[in-house]
Amino acid sequence: MHRSSFKAVISDFDGTLADSYQAITASVNHVRALHRLPPLPEPEVRKHVGRGPGHLLAYTVPGGDAENDLAAYKAHHPSVLRSGTRLFPGVAATLEALHQAGLRLAVCSNKLRPITRELLDYFGLAALFQVVIGPEDAPRPKPAPDMLLAALSRLGVAKQDTLYVGDMTVDIATARAAGVTVWVVPTGSDDVIDLRAAHPDRVLESFRDLAGLLLDTSQAG
Repeated sequence: MHRSSFKAVISDFDGTLADSYQAITASVNHVRALHRLPPLPEPEVRKHVGRGPGHLLAYTVPGGDAENDLAAYKAHHPSVLRSGTRLFPGVAATLEALHQAGLRLAVCSNKLRPITRELLDYFGLAALFQVVIGPEDAPRPKPAPDMLLAALSRLGVAKQDTLYVGDMTVDIATARAAGVTVWVVPTGSDDVIDLRAAHPDRVLESFRDLAGLLLDTSQAG
């Protein structure tokens, strides 16, 4: 696809822009401790991330009370949110380059929107994004297309002018349902074999590859 064909780039957050798994694991294990369950290692938690907090807790805290467990998770998460999250290399520079080139940017994540907004602000990225969409903003979370369609509407861009970047097969399914191009990075919950098997439009090595592919410059960062 021609470098100038996209007008907007929508990104997932966990596993795409940032490694949030340490923070997520800490909060999951906090909830597990309330049930006197032993802690889970990060790789076990990681594979359940990306489909929303309800899904995450259903698979990592079996037999719990969904409403109370979610409340406990949300209450604990601010205490580890910043210390347990780091941007992947080159992400900040890449986003800045895309923004400077005039591309409209959005985040579309099954992560709760206030948490995503806090992290974007913490990393100094908030001003680069026109739209941040969370599961609160649509009737159905990913892999339903609702969240992406809400982002398109708020950005004011057409499907054919939009690129969605994620790290999971659920992101590929979401993009297909919404009718947008999807590229993926193998830095999240799904490995590159599973990602390729789900037939995205492109598999990148990392998010920083976007600058070299979308802009008439060398890769950022």
